[in-house]
Amino acid sequence: MTKPDLQKQIAQAGYNVGYGAKLHLATFDLAAKVPGFISFLTFAVGLYFLLLDFTAKKYFSATCIILGVIGWRVSTWDSRKDEYSKVGSKLTGLFNSLKALYYEVKASDSPDVSSFSSRLEELQNEYNSTCLSNQMLFSDWYAHYKFFWQHQIDWIDGELHFKLFRDKLPLSFMAAVVVLILCVIGIFIWHFATGSCGLCLNGYQLANEGSCRAV
Repeated sequence: MTKPDLQKQIAQAGYNVGYGAKLHLATFDLAAKVPGFISFLTFAVGLYFLLLDFTAKKYFSATCIILGVIGWRVSTWDSRKDEYSKVGSKLTGLFNSLKALYYEVKASDSPDVSSFSSRLEELQNEYNSTCLSNQMLFSDWYAHYKFFWQHQIDWIDGELHFKLFRDKLPLSFMAAVVVLILCVIGIFIWHFATGSCGLCLNGYQLANEGSCRAV
């Protein structure tokens, strides 16, 4: 293996480990913070609906049910959130070790990189044995934000050359945005069409009334 090939391989491992660390920490953050946020949101929505008439109370009830279901789903992660925090911290340490290894290889003048390759394999094996398989819904969105927009990854980007839509934005997030835009356009078209039909109908009725009066 050549030195440039090894540097790129270390960068790829750094991406996997760094993103994995952020993914576990994202699951921990969501499990720790979302229940409190839902409690505050329920209180705020309840206070808001106190100012509305009684006919709007059904919307409050539906909102509370939805928030309650979300809170219940998130609470199932509470017993394991500390485990995700520990794994995330350990993976962060492995990420830093890979970063140090990358710069060691970069600064080395020796053509023999077998010792560096062995260390890389050890770090990758430790990463594979440390990761947890289950992650919370939407934790990948949060992990993308934490890794690509908050973390210093210039040394990885210099080797892998990340692209905005291919790498930095999750595919599921982009699909959700497209669906949301299509829904907004559909609602706008529907309102415009029903409004136009309403105006035409009113004009037709007024014309008929005028004809009847003339007769």
